Amino acid sequence: RKIVFEKQWFYLDNAIGHIYGTMFEVTSGGNLQPKQEVEETTTETKEAGTDNRNIVDDGKSQKLTHDDIKALKDKGIKGQEIVQQLIENSATFRDKTEFAQDKYIKKKKKKYEAVITIVKPSTRILSTMYYAREPGKINHLRYDTLAQMLTLGNIHAGNKMIVMETCAGLVLGAVMERMGGYGSIIQMYPGGGPVRAATSCFGFPKPFFDNLHEFPLSKVQSLLSGTFTTETLPADPEEKAQVEEESNGLSEEKETSLQETEEEPATEAPMEINPTEEQDTMDINAEDVDYKENKEKENKENVREKQIKQWERRKKLKEAAALLREKNADG
Repeated sequence: RKIVFEKQWFYLDNAIGHIYGTMFEVTSGGNLQPKQEVEETTTETKEAGTDNRNIVDDGKSQKLTHDDIKALKDKGIKGQEIVQQLIENSATFRDKTEFAQDKYIKKKKKKYEAVITIVKPSTRILSTMYYAREPGKINHLRYDTLAQMLTLGNIHAGNKMIVMETCAGLVLGAVMERMGGYGSIIQMYPGGGPVRAATSCFGFPKPFFDNLHEFPLSKVQSLLSGTFTTETLPADPEEKAQVEEESNGLSEEKETSLQETEEEPATEAPMEINPTEEQDTMDINAEDVDYKENKEKENKENVREKQIKQWERRKKLKEAAALLREKNADG
């Protein structure tokens, strides 16, 4: 999929197979290309001014217009070359001090050289990123505070933890990372379901989620009082499917008998029908039947999928309730 980050967009396809920490350059069409390390040649002596007192920022020093730069980008010219052209077309660059020149180059490189480093996600990186970019989503939880929570909570592999948070799943992800897939976690959540947007950014392997359970806060009272139920658990989806098939068979028989009775009076009325017309109507009827059959098949599959999901959800809810009933969580 297309990744949009700040003002840059790219596709990650070419990153597959490279190690974490690899630097990539974004080429035309949003493709990533591993960046070749090029040593900057410092053989030519820079021409620099003694001070910046005579430089006036009137916006007229750069000869290249916005459209010219856009045209260069569209041609697929690399950022490095664009920066070089900007330097050459700047009327005031040579008059700036060496320090001001370096500052100018750095600024332009940041703007026009699209270089990306892909790093392995971790609690430290994700919490720093969330705090810097979207602090509201994690309740302005600072990363040093999160570190203290993990330490004081004595979180380690093999623990049984209860996590209650509204930080987009960042705290949950941090706990999962510390436990390394060993032990069990029950996430308590308000509302319709648990939020795990940040948890999915960690890129945990599938086994990590085998011991992750969730339980709604609204059911805690009923669990404590012993009145908790999972609203009449449906039967195993396999059994249900068999029952449905049998009933569908009966209804199909009824439909065919109804069609037969409807068709009979139509044959009695004498009508002249062109053979080509007859062929066309037969084709259309065949298409209709196929369409209906496909539609019915789709509907059946959708219903079955929903049933299986519902059954799995309730099964997991039962498991979480059983773990909570033991009342022996480590934290």
